[in-house]
Amino acid sequence: MTKSGRNLPLSTQGPLECALRGTVLLNHPYFNKGSAFSSEERRDFGLSGLLPPSIQTLEQQVKRAYDQYSSRTDDLAKNTFLTSMKEQNEVLYFKLIQDNIQEMFSVVYTPTEGDAIQNYSRLFRRPEGVFLNIHDVDRVRHDLSKWATADDIDYIVVTDGEEILGIGDQGCGGILISIAKLVLTTVCAGIHPNRVLPVVLDCGTDNEELLKDPLYLGLREKRVRGEQYDNLVDTFVKSARELFPKGYIHFEDFGLYNARRILDKYRPEIPCFNDDVQGTGCVTLAAVMAALRVSNLTLGDLRMVVFGAGTAGVGIADQVRDAISTEGGISKEEAAKQIWLVDKPGILTAGVEHLSGAQKGYAKPEDEWKGKERNLLSVIQEAKPNVLVGTSTVPKAFTEDIVRAMASHVERPIILPLSNPTRLHEAVPADLLAWTDGKALVATGSPFDPVRGPWGADGKEIEISIAECNNSVVFPGIGLGSVICRAQRVTDKMLVAAVNGVAELGPAIQDKDATAPLLPGVGAVRDVSVRVARKVIQAAVEEGQATEKDIPTDDEELDEWIREQMWDAKYRPLKYVDMEDASPQAKGDMRVVGSLEGKN
Repeated sequence: MTKSGRNLPLSTQGPLECALRGTVLLNHPYFNKGSAFSSEERRDFGLSGLLPPSIQTLEQQVKRAYDQYSSRTDDLAKNTFLTSMKEQNEVLYFKLIQDNIQEMFSVVYTPTEGDAIQNYSRLFRRPEGVFLNIHDVDRVRHDLSKWATADDIDYIVVTDGEEILGIGDQGCGGILISIAKLVLTTVCAGIHPNRVLPVVLDCGTDNEELLKDPLYLGLREKRVRGEQYDNLVDTFVKSARELFPKGYIHFEDFGLYNARRILDKYRPEIPCFNDDVQGTGCVTLAAVMAALRVSNLTLGDLRMVVFGAGTAGVGIADQVRDAISTEGGISKEEAAKQIWLVDKPGILTAGVEHLSGAQKGYAKPEDEWKGKERNLLSVIQEAKPNVLVGTSTVPKAFTEDIVRAMASHVERPIILPLSNPTRLHEAVPADLLAWTDGKALVATGSPFDPVRGPWGADGKEIEISIAECNNSVVFPGIGLGSVICRAQRVTDKMLVAAVNGVAELGPAIQDKDATAPLLPGVGAVRDVSVRVARKVIQAAVEEGQATEKDIPTDDEELDEWIREQMWDAKYRPLKYVDMEDASPQAKGDMRVVGSLEGKN
């Protein structure tokens, strides 16, 4: 209960019931404490003689684990070490990452996780997650049912492995991106690690290297598409919702053709989210909104060019369009007139062939561009944008001519080169600031060091910090808010509210310092997630989407209610219960393959 007596459905306080004893307990990552079991626990759970006699604190264990981690010679070895630790002791694993998140973020996620995914079949030791086979659709419900009971899953991440972290089709190795995203939800937003489910839909792969690799663990065939694919996705979604009605579904790294249409199909029906489409859009919009505030402009003043009209680029355009529509009280069609998409053919117009449904909403009338150059420089000169976003993966595409053309009509050009990895960035911050005399407001898709230059008063040298558009400052908080208020859907207003939550915590806004980053960094991510969750919950309540009872209305009380339901990496006392009277969690059955066989 909170100080005000509020109900806490996901409270993390008090002892954990446990029916396991001896070596079985030591081998269960959710309950295992290793050398930190108390003398009472060692007695009650039959651990005497199974552990060295010294009883240590979690902090001592973290120190040892960090030393072991640091001894690994490269980042992939460090990633493998952390995976092994997660399989042994979840609390220690998450505590180590939480205490060193800025150092370890790139190891547990991009870019190192991409290396781990590419080497999945070669590094494989033990399975984690659910592998659903496109040729066994009739078993989907059965296979999902083995992992938990109806009330026990809050957050599901599912991928088909087709477009992983910019490294393309990785087949069944995509399970690791589902696992990695769930790790981030726990580290960044306190989603309970025992109440999550990673899933991969194995539909084959078009990756020739994997198809020729004798160690590849997935279906050794070309990707299955069309009606059979759609049937698998639909069967999964319906089965997951039936079996786990509290589950929030996060779609991750689906291919360009499928990502948008799958989201559009299920978003009106269930609480779901696509990080590639919506998460990238949300964090980019947060950077834009922070930059607009620094520039004393509003969304109504925005004129944005997006270079690269794929999933990420159109997703960004959609989030900005929806925010303009929501805050300005105008139609989405009207809001889209403030946005220009540029891709390989140049400016997208109605006359360009093979536009996707999502792209068509931004296509400009063909006659407006008749007889005009359609390249990026010409679009900048014609549209006179104050925001330029890069999702093209074309290195150095934002040339000096383009940037100076933009700066010629905008006092503070907002420029966001977001393509990853760093070698694919459309421009680097040092160049953008040099070409605009330090006036550009910059955020990037990868971390960059601060830039120094003679841009202060009277030519004084100053240092400008560069914000990173990291989805992890937004998607975990959206999920947290949706989960604990039990939202029926994730609406446009909820996403705009989340964006405002991130933007208002940007150091440039908080400190009223235009040389500070536009966005908060991962070091502050748990506080950011609380703010995002609060905004999401308040929007959900306002729209009638929240179904949880007795949600606090006061900001401070609501923050407390959120924090007390966030899982934290700390050891809780264990209380022994008889196996006959134990819940599936107390028996250690949760997320252990086959443990619930026949119970659904």
